[in-house]
Amino acid sequence: MSSSVSSPAVPPASPGSRSLSELLLPAVTRLPRHWWIPLLLVTVLGGVLRFVGLSSPHAVVFDETYYLKDSYSLLLHGTEQQWPAGADDGFVSGNIPDVESHPSFVVHPPLGKWLIAVGLWLFGPEDPVGWRFSPAVIGTLSIALVWWAGWLLFRSVTLASIAGLLTALDGLHLVESRLALLDIFLMFFLLLALVLVLLDRDDGRRRLVARFDGSPLGPWLGVRWWRIAAGVACGAAAAVKWNALFGIAALGILAVLWDMNARRVAGVPRWLAGAVLKDGPWGFLTIIGTAAVSYVLTWSGWLLTDTGYDRNWAALNPGDGPQWLPPALRSLWEYHVAAYSFHTGLDAHHTYMAGPLTWPVVARPTSYHYESPGNGVDGCTVDACSQAILNLGNPAIWWVGIPAVLLGVWLWAGRRDWRFGALVGVYAAGYLPWFLYPERTMFFFYALSYFPATALLVAGAVGVLTGRLAVPRQGGTAGTAAAWDRERVVSRAWAGRWRIVTVVFLLAVVALAVFFWPVWTGQTIPYEHWRWRMWFTSWV
Repeated sequence: MSSSVSSPAVPPASPGSRSLSELLLPAVTRLPRHWWIPLLLVTVLGGVLRFVGLSSPHAVVFDETYYLKDSYSLLLHGTEQQWPAGADDGFVSGNIPDVESHPSFVVHPPLGKWLIAVGLWLFGPEDPVGWRFSPAVIGTLSIALVWWAGWLLFRSVTLASIAGLLTALDGLHLVESRLALLDIFLMFFLLLALVLVLLDRDDGRRRLVARFDGSPLGPWLGVRWWRIAAGVACGAAAAVKWNALFGIAALGILAVLWDMNARRVAGVPRWLAGAVLKDGPWGFLTIIGTAAVSYVLTWSGWLLTDTGYDRNWAALNPGDGPQWLPPALRSLWEYHVAAYSFHTGLDAHHTYMAGPLTWPVVARPTSYHYESPGNGVDGCTVDACSQAILNLGNPAIWWVGIPAVLLGVWLWAGRRDWRFGALVGVYAAGYLPWFLYPERTMFFFYALSYFPATALLVAGAVGVLTGRLAVPRQGGTAGTAAAWDRERVVSRAWAGRWRIVTVVFLLAVVALAVFFWPVWTGQTIPYEHWRWRMWFTSWV
């Protein structure tokens, strides 16, 4: 995959116009010297926060009870099997019982559990570090991916570093990175797909500049390797949790719109037909087709054995299901039908359930673990202590994220800024579909899938308000003059004031991360100190 960012020299698109490269390619293409230092700093900071004390608590926490056992079963047998009662205690004590020879009905695809199994293979199932190693690695790498997405969008190391820092210091992201749960993997692969689609956008425009031939439909742009890689990432995201499908659809729509706009800006006479006929089929094949293949491959353990749940359904029901599929895939289809029915019908009450309206304001975080050690127990030096793990988002980030999203909507709708349109689209794809299932049991941690868009929108808002980031002029047409005719939307005086506000905001993010660290990581603290951190009754 070509990673060159140089702009080829081409003749003007038309007499008196700017050159194609000026119209289609970003003004800033090369990273400045020492760009890797801030990237390394925010990534290492996030990694330290995610790995320190990773084995604590030495207990099976929340939904680790499902994913730990499923992952170890995959490692041993290639499929999820049932476990005897008390298996959790066996993992904690190191006396792990044998799995039962009965397939287990699980409702999430296997990739996230296979990734957890990597840690179990490296460190053993008796050590909580083994359970949580892969989520911590993926959580740390996602900080670097957010940084890279920030650079591709804003071409600013400062704004990319702010987005990375916000990710490193957010409580929801940190907690999910420190436990054997699935949502950190879902977020990572969706974020990876976004980065790859952004790389494909730049690469596709460079190809259009280089191959422009003046034909009515425009040139065919060749095999889009970044787009193929994005398809693999999309398939991996769906192979962790199915709600990735909304994000995948959003990325696919963005890729199509970007192709159309590029041909239009280049002056292709029949740009719409060219995008549909020359980009469309290959785009569908490379993203959706590649995603489908990579998704099915993650089920190899189930397909290559006969011990998985419903594995032999097709043989037992020869006349049912889609007959055009081979028996193994027909059985897999039926398994998916059963799992889909479970997801759509899930309406059991849970103490920490939280609907999507509550997510932006962090009204009901999920308590994953709570213990009340007394004096002399687990380092408690007072009469009563608390050990808590609460997936509480950093309030400074999430609350500032609300006006940042609204600003992003305005910059997209009012100024037609594609960067904010992309981020708003990714945010909406992760957030809005949950309103379609009002009766379903939902939790705050579902918001993790679109948190990177929140961090990037906040960083972009900082850029606009402090004058570091220019946006298309009011009334400009997206992709033509507005592609290069940009302006600062705040005066120099107000930009200076907003820089002061930004510094205060970032200091607040750091201070709140320090303040909430004990309840993000299960530290033993006096009970009254825990109460100080429960600002609202809905957090308890």
